[in-house]
Amino acid sequence: MKYTICELFAGVGGFRVGFEKGSSHWTTVWANQWEPSKKTQHAFECYKSHFETSGGINEFSNVDISQVPTESIPYHTVLVGGFPCQDYSVASTGAKGIQGKKGVLWWEIERILKDKRPPFVLLENVDRLLKSPSKQRGRDFGVIINCLAKLGYSIEWRVINAAEYGFQQRRRRTFIFAVHNTTNYYKELKNQSVYQQLQHSGFFSSIFNIQTFSQETINGIDIKEKFDLDTLKISNDFNFEFKNSGMYRNGVIYTIETTPNNLLTKYQITLQDVLEKHVDEKYILSDEDLEKWIYMKGSKAIERTSKEGHKYIFREGGIAFPDSINKPARTMLTSESTKNRSTHVVEDVETGRLRVLTPLECERINGFPDNWTNTGMTQSFRYFCMGNALVVNLIEHMARKLQQIVEEED
Repeated sequence: MKYTICELFAGVGGFRVGFEKGSSHWTTVWANQWEPSKKTQHAFECYKSHFETSGGINEFSNVDISQVPTESIPYHTVLVGGFPCQDYSVASTGAKGIQGKKGVLWWEIERILKDKRPPFVLLENVDRLLKSPSKQRGRDFGVIINCLAKLGYSIEWRVINAAEYGFQQRRRRTFIFAVHNTTNYYKELKNQSVYQQLQHSGFFSSIFNIQTFSQETINGIDIKEKFDLDTLKISNDFNFEFKNSGMYRNGVIYTIETTPNNLLTKYQITLQDVLEKHVDEKYILSDEDLEKWIYMKGSKAIERTSKEGHKYIFREGGIAFPDSINKPARTMLTSESTKNRSTHVVEDVETGRLRVLTPLECERINGFPDNWTNTGMTQSFRYFCMGNALVVNLIEHMARKLQQIVEEED
């Protein structure tokens, strides 16, 4: 079996960077990145500038994925991708989940899987995916599991906070690993009990250790018996409380709330470890803006009036100001560096003055090489790309595990 990857929704190449840092065995045979409504495709141009000479790019790499014929995609061993997640914001008004404008891109993944049937699939999304949509909790993830099951896959998932395994950002993301039931790896796994797979022998539990849990705390639902693996029935009637870890096998979904084993955090990478020593004056907060920053970061109790006319108190907790540089960074958003409460503000290590992060520091917070996005895009879009990216360090570990798995397939 070849060590080949297909990367969907590639962004600036986080999965590919992680796989190539994790092992020299991996080759990306095809990638796709398309940002709708953008005249200049900055993310793709960044990806292209780093990888054009090493393959994986053709005439279909920078077009809407729905317009890509599957015959133009090479066969591959692992399909990877951080598929767009805006419609899974269950707290937002009007979010439609898997039926929304961005959520429908799941069906493009399914279309490719139907034709190519790669032995392994590794996907990333926001942790809210497990609770989407708000009016039918768990439906969207249930649909995804059901689609994969009908294509002959067994599935594991884990919500991973990178900082809980020693890395430099408190970023929580849902990772989904699917293995086709024809593989040697699956044949070995099916001899393990559900408890063994979730506790220590599964894909995620063998990489990212968790504390021992009781077998009695595993919850399950038989979707084959209850819904006959019918996607429409799942979409209409499925409702389930997914925990942060779980698996699907032989018609049954199992889920458990797990706690990381924090042994690795004694080697914790902190914000201080990624800060530059000399930064441009443009990153320093001005004296006249300081009061605005203090207000944005502070706790609030504001009287507001609803559309219906009744008054209520809007409350908002405070955020540390400035951010502690002795801890990992908070989750970066696409609005990083703009004037808002989620933007990091730190004391400059050289001068002690308050400042925002530089684009290079944001790249380090996600584990990218320095100046990875310094490829001609605007500075604001460099921040945007990092707000959309994943923590590459996690992918490095998964790539090494997948190399071991593929080695046993021949």
